[in-house]
Amino acid sequence: MAGHAETFGFSGGPEGDGSRVMTYVAAISEALREEMRRDPSVLVMGEDIGNDFGGAFKVTKGFAAEFGPLRVLNTPLAELGFTGVASGMALMGLRPVVEMQFADFISSAFDSIVQYAATTHYRWGAAVPMVIRAPSDGGLRSGPFHSQNPEAWFVHTPGLKVVAPATPADAKGLLTAAIRDDNPVIYFESKPLYRNLKGYVPEGEHVVPIGKAHLARSGKNLSIVTYGAELHQALAAAERLADEGIECDVLDLRSLKPLDEEAVLATARKTGKVLVVHAANRLAGVGAEVAAMIADRAFEWLDAPVRRLGGLDTPVPFSPPLEDAYRPDAAKIAAMARELARY
Repeated sequence: MAGHAETFGFSGGPEGDGSRVMTYVAAISEALREEMRRDPSVLVMGEDIGNDFGGAFKVTKGFAAEFGPLRVLNTPLAELGFTGVASGMALMGLRPVVEMQFADFISSAFDSIVQYAATTHYRWGAAVPMVIRAPSDGGLRSGPFHSQNPEAWFVHTPGLKVVAPATPADAKGLLTAAIRDDNPVIYFESKPLYRNLKGYVPEGEHVVPIGKAHLARSGKNLSIVTYGAELHQALAAAERLADEGIECDVLDLRSLKPLDEEAVLATARKTGKVLVVHAANRLAGVGAEVAAMIADRAFEWLDAPVRRLGGLDTPVPFSPPLEDAYRPDAAKIAAMARELARY
């Protein structure tokens, strides 16, 4: 985590009665456990989760003992197959939550997701209440097969919802909302945040509506629009910039599809200068759609071109210095924001 972990400390969150400080990964686990206790139609499935191992990141550790083998299902290394099985379960009235061991391998299940789960409601009106948990993002020196951010593939696909929580509270609230949704939801969880980020998380039922962004910091000079782990890089950059007299709005999208267009347009109209940041490679990423929407619907308010900062257009490097060069971080965000502020 060199070069990144220093900005993942404490996210704040909704402090109040019943709130506890939890890690990001614990909040995901709690949402799953609470929904499985609340609704017997909810089940989990994935590689190495149906035993005490609890999956690659221990999110479901202890689930097999509590819920039994009919609701905690070990799957073979066959993402296309078990995602298709999950779609069938959803059509029969169950609410499966599929764990991809790494988001990178969701490509193996592409046909099941985009050809079938995503189109079923359009084709014949049936609900497909399934969630695919996709541990994504790099910074862990895991190389190109375990560090990707493939969210743009699914944002481009009609019939899917796509979320990317950046805080423990949102990790719980958005997963709860996703499980209860009657549409297929791709839930991108950021591996760098798992045990490196803590925040307040409400106890008991906590639902964050899909499709609502959150203004994580308020400023007047420019806007930074982002999501996932890059929220914390953006907030760290905003702290540096504030010392220089540049006050930033920092908007956490939280939901990538549906996108909170009004929140994006509101911050663009407020400051007149927008920088869009994401860890995925820049070309044809979510930031391109955000920038195009602002240019199309808020052009009269702009005082500068909308700028984008993303990963380089290359596979994620394994080498730590190369990965640091590949990824946006607080220093790169601050540097581009300074240029934008001077425009």
